[in-house]
Amino acid sequence: MSRPRKVFFRRRKVCKFCADKIDYIDYKDVKLLQQFIPERSKILPRRISGTCANHQRPLQQAIKRARHLALIPFTTD
Repeated sequence: MSRPRKVFFRRRKVCKFCADKIDYIDYKDVKLLQQFIPERSKILPRRISGTCANHQRPLQQAIKRARHLALIPFTTD
C-alpha cells in the first residue's frame, strides 16, 4: 500500500501595486521595474509575478518605454 500524499496549497500571490495602492507605474522607476525582469530580460508573466491584469498591462508598457529610452537593457550578455 502506498502512503497517502500530503496536499500542499500554494499561497495566492497578491498584486504588489494593489497592496501598496500604487496608481501610476512610472517608466523612470528602474528599481521597481527590475523586480519584474529576471536575468534573461524577459517580462515576467502574471502567474509568476502575481500582478493583477489591471496592473500587468501598464507594467509591460512602462518596461517597454524604459527599454526604448535605454534605462533598462533589452537583453543581458
